[in-house]
Amino acid sequence: MANLGPINLDRVRKLKDEEDSRFVAERPRSMELLERGRSFMPDGLPNNWFRFNYAHPPVWVAAAKDARFTDVDGHSYLDFFLGISGAYCGHAAEAVTEAVALQAARGVQFQLPVEDAIWVAEELSRRYAPLRWQFALTSSQSLGDCIRLARATTGRNGLLKFDSNYHGHLDPTMVVLEDGVVKPEYRGMDVEAARKTRVIQFNDVDALGAALASREVACVIAEPAMTNCGHLPPVRGYHEALRALTRQTGTLLLIDETQTFNCGFGGLTIEYGLEPDLFVVGKSIAGGVPFSAYGMNEDVAALIEAAHDPYQVYGETVDEIATGGTMWANALTIAAARAALEHVYTYEAFEHARTLGAGLADGIERALRDIGLDWIAYRLFTRTGYSFSSEMPRNAIEARAIDVIGFKDAQRVHMANRGVWDGGWWNGPLVSPAHTADDIDRYIDVFREFLSDAL
Repeated sequence: MANLGPINLDRVRKLKDEEDSRFVAERPRSMELLERGRSFMPDGLPNNWFRFNYAHPPVWVAAAKDARFTDVDGHSYLDFFLGISGAYCGHAAEAVTEAVALQAARGVQFQLPVEDAIWVAEELSRRYAPLRWQFALTSSQSLGDCIRLARATTGRNGLLKFDSNYHGHLDPTMVVLEDGVVKPEYRGMDVEAARKTRVIQFNDVDALGAALASREVACVIAEPAMTNCGHLPPVRGYHEALRALTRQTGTLLLIDETQTFNCGFGGLTIEYGLEPDLFVVGKSIAGGVPFSAYGMNEDVAALIEAAHDPYQVYGETVDEIATGGTMWANALTIAAARAALEHVYTYEAFEHARTLGAGLADGIERALRDIGLDWIAYRLFTRTGYSFSSEMPRNAIEARAIDVIGFKDAQRVHMANRGVWDGGWWNGPLVSPAHTADDIDRYIDVFREFLSDAL
């Protein structure tokens, strides 16, 4: 249960209504476009995520640069959401835009390799782990391929994931645990696929051992730290136990760094010394251009190489693993990935962002303490925010138990009306290489104003 201290929830609800009204009134052009779009798109939007990411209408973007964007009504925002981290490079990073323009002029789609692919694969091995690589457009696609590879390698169908982790828009991974039963998270999903997935709590070694004991699990899909119920770090020794138990039971370990890529030069894989069998990174790695990469150990790679036979008769079973896609590994996305990795995502850039991230976490905690709240700030290097408790939750159950529903919704629209675009309800601000110390100060000032208005 959260300690609300001086916070008045009735005042927070009223504040939310007031700020919602202001938000709509000050953005007539965005509201006009939203209404116009309803004739051609559900809810007037090309992607329904644009609706459920916010507890207020979306704005329509006119332009963006570095850590700021402008909407069609002329409002400028200091961006700490960065497209759910997809624009972590900073908007319109010069190196990326130049590389994309140059490659577009040379050609985009060949269904043939380009030399930049080798550079990107070598760099991914250097940063994360000495693996063999394939490229896709999204992490959902990469995760789907990794699941198939794990099944082919182990001869097993089962998967294991952690409660509240998001691992792509896939039927086997978009599942929830309700009263001990694994169920599809949304309508329209395959109930049978959900039954092949087991869900346990993060940081629970006993539950992990029990789930793997039957040796029916092909792979464990794990984030290095939880990111969809706040930012929850692993307890001491957890990753060591995870790696040991997967090896003991012949289970592959799939580390998904899609959401934690931005925590450092080598993600959290290097930070925590992880040794994955399969590895996925995506979202922001190509500077906002859709791109994902997945790596695999030598045993898994050997299956791809051994099984490939392009001369099978159509309609017969093919001795090949179902990976890849028509538009995957195209020249444009690979050029963007190389530019981002080589020129933007340098070691110095990550260190800059990590320093600012620590400063932002400090500022958030000071602001909370100054009004008498003992809530703790998340400290996942460049990712921060706060938990409604004086102690860090260890898993999704604990995070849900202390949640104050609606509080962060009021915060984000309040801050948006003052030119700060904050993270979604499940997390807090994300600090990128494009942010400055002045940007951090501005966030803290506006956050303090919200807390004051919420009393």
